[in-house]
Amino acid sequence: MKHYDYIFIGSGLAALMTLHQMVLSGKFTENSILVIDPDTKQQNDRTWCFWEKANGAWDSIVYRKWEHAIFASPDYRRTLDFTPYAYKMVRGLDFYTYVLEILSKVPGITFLNESVEDYNESDDWVIVQTTNQVYSCSKAFCSIYKPAPVLGQKKYPVLQQHFMGWVIQSDVAVFDPAKPVFMDFSIPQSGNTRFMYVLPFSKTEALIEYTLFSEKLLPHESYEEALREYIAQLGIEDYRILDREQASIPMTSYPFWKRNTKNILHIGTAGGWTKASTGFTFKNADKKSKALVAFLQTNNDFREFYRRDKFWFYDLLLLDILDRTNEKGALIFSTLFQKGNPALILKFLDEDTSLWEDLQVTSKCPKSLFLAALFRRLFGRRA
Repeated sequence: MKHYDYIFIGSGLAALMTLHQMVLSGKFTENSILVIDPDTKQQNDRTWCFWEKANGAWDSIVYRKWEHAIFASPDYRRTLDFTPYAYKMVRGLDFYTYVLEILSKVPGITFLNESVEDYNESDDWVIVQTTNQVYSCSKAFCSIYKPAPVLGQKKYPVLQQHFMGWVIQSDVAVFDPAKPVFMDFSIPQSGNTRFMYVLPFSKTEALIEYTLFSEKLLPHESYEEALREYIAQLGIEDYRILDREQASIPMTSYPFWKRNTKNILHIGTAGGWTKASTGFTFKNADKKSKALVAFLQTNNDFREFYRRDKFWFYDLLLLDILDRTNEKGALIFSTLFQKGNPALILKFLDEDTSLWEDLQVTSKCPKSLFLAALFRRLFGRRA
């Protein structure tokens, strides 16, 4: 049984960001690290978007960025000015290639393309079993999301952000390359929170995604039908589908950190690193990975890594509302963006606002919905 200082179970966004930060810190050059994942990360399997001020650490792999965006509802259409933020897009394959190139030059990091069948903690060691071998380590980071414990409880609602996206090449110039569509709620809601999301790459090429916040997924053909209808509404008759993506991201305030042990830490979606109320992952994983690497240099007990804050509770209230009345999502986001300051909203979603700024943002939302949700959380049951 070969022993490592650290083992990463899974090599997704959170794992690669954490490894990247470990290398940048220069504090782990003497450590042995094993990364186990059957996926070699050679496919452009997803797209991440985030916002930040000025230039950032990932600018060399940013595929597109925008300073303005469109928000649409059945009642209005508004151009959002994100200044001083820029809305940035990173393609999955570009991220994998960039980070893996850096990690490949570090002697202490080993990649193993196998599946993990089991892992458990024994005394001060963690034992990890793959399809072909058994390894031990002092600390393990697990990014394998197990839905059973989350779905097996009723205290915290569990919704899904599920979507299908097509990158299309249109026969006519219908897109504005300077203005993505951040959310378009003008489409039929059909009892759920549904919107279209458009990232233009040129006047004739764009990623168009049909996105829902709801408990249950749709049949495959329902996503495709909605995309075809929206594309037709844009005035596009002839087009080619250049690429496709489809995924489902859990949206929940379930306390994932309670499943951590002294030597096993759950990261990524498995650790609650996804922003519960929006599904945004890239920026959250960036911030969490930096915090984790700083934590590793001073603390030896993974049970101490995570704590709840006010933003966790804000997300919980929104999810409570959407769990009970899923169709209210369009109303909530539409009232928020109709008169709210777009840059301040982004700062709020980044969890960087003060209490006074929180009030400026939340005051734009339907107060009765959130007060009722707050009352139920404080004095009643969520049933």
